[in-house]
Amino acid sequence: MTPTHTDSSSRASTDASTRAAAPAAARAAEPTATALLLMDYQQGILAGFETATALTAAARAARAARAHGIPVVFVRAAFRPGFPELSASNAGFQALAAQAGDRLLIGNPGTELAAELERRDDEPLVTKKRIGAFAGSDLEVLLRASGARRLVLGGVATAGVVLTTVRMAADMDFELTVLSDACADRSPEVHEVLMDSVFPRQADVATVAEWTAALAGAGNGLA
Repeated sequence: MTPTHTDSSSRASTDASTRAAAPAAARAAEPTATALLLMDYQQGILAGFETATALTAAARAARAARAHGIPVVFVRAAFRPGFPELSASNAGFQALAAQAGDRLLIGNPGTELAAELERRDDEPLVTKKRIGAFAGSDLEVLLRASGARRLVLGGVATAGVVLTTVRMAADMDFELTVLSDACADRSPEVHEVLMDSVFPRQADVATVAEWTAALAGAGNGLA
């Protein structure tokens, strides 16, 4: 009988095909360095959204991450009095500052995280200065220091911080998973388009239940 030989290129091809076919949630639970980012879940922003469902999902994701040793990083927007960080030429943020008033000033209760997320003292709170989580913050420094290669994202709004952060993080070569039910937007239609047609180009998309089930299946050690 002639033995069958499988060369390394064939094995690599098979492994690649298997990975490509794996469900999004399963890939998100692979034993690689992972961090959960929960973004803009702060009082001054949540007031303008219907976020009860998304907030509950985000809290479940945070509990699951902690149980599996995955770092949880929170991101918020906060500014100095008078908003000196905002250029007069940035019409969008000038309008936001005028609308928000004091709610986005450092020290104001509007910049505090939703209590449901139960942030721990050892969990970083990153302060950003623009829509995306990386803009004007030390988020990249924290993630690189922790060795994170995959980011799991939830936040408000889907078309705001989530979209902008996905685009930036993809350009920075992070692997990405977006938790669809841990995000919310003023427009359900926009939320659906992003989850169904836009994010899958650069990220896996999964529900919190799918992600947590995959974590349970993969076991501990997913730091």
